[in-house]
Amino acid sequence: MHITTKALVLRGVDYKESDKILTLFTQSQGKLTASARGCRRKGSAIAAGCQLLAWSEMVLYDYQGRWSVKEAAAERLFQGVRDDIARLALGCYFAEAAELLAVEGEENPELLSLILNSLHALDKMPEKPLPLVKAAFEWKAMALAGYEPLIDGCDVCGAEPPEEPRFHLREGVLHCAGCRGQVGEGISMPLSLQALSALRHIVYGDPKRLFSFRLEGEPLKQLADGAEAYLYTQLERGFRTLDYYKNLEISPLH
Repeated sequence: MHITTKALVLRGVDYKESDKILTLFTQSQGKLTASARGCRRKGSAIAAGCQLLAWSEMVLYDYQGRWSVKEAAAERLFQGVRDDIARLALGCYFAEAAELLAVEGEENPELLSLILNSLHALDKMPEKPLPLVKAAFEWKAMALAGYEPLIDGCDVCGAEPPEEPRFHLREGVLHCAGCRGQVGEGISMPLSLQALSALRHIVYGDPKRLFSFRLEGEPLKQLADGAEAYLYTQLERGFRTLDYYKNLEISPLH
């Protein structure tokens, strides 16, 4: 069986002398694994389309339950991401998170659109701070994966807006500072009204306008710190690519 589909390369592992095993996020089949034979060979016609983070049109064929890449033509390589080590590290983190959250063989157009839009922001929106792009991706990805935060008002007393808002990482709910004792065990993080407004835009707003907000200073730090902590708490695991990105922040390359 052959299929023609557009796909984003989430991961590539070298195999044998000139092959790769790719994890693809496809439009028609969701996440799948495919072998790309000869793609590391000099002059390979499929080499560009099989690069990490390449958005490509591919012809895949299924032989005895295993997918292989027959053709791959790169449509977008997000060159601005590749040319900046911090943006590339962040893009790889988005890919690693999407690989975890996507289900093998199930279409997920919302998550695919999210990672493509996030890569576009890294590529073509240099005015957007990287922590803002990262936080928007994390909050939205969690919402799409079934971990949507409950942020309409205080989960305890219903106050809107909550008084001195806090976000409880384990319960995934908003609450007033004074209602903290009634939420349950675990960590609550401060979320200013500015940060809360941005979070509501991310979770409830038009996905095509995901990055159309401005935030800086302490509110941006609260939004970003909360996003990363919420993802870590709910998924109960870290990400190698995120560790690398954070190391770059601490010791930027010159």
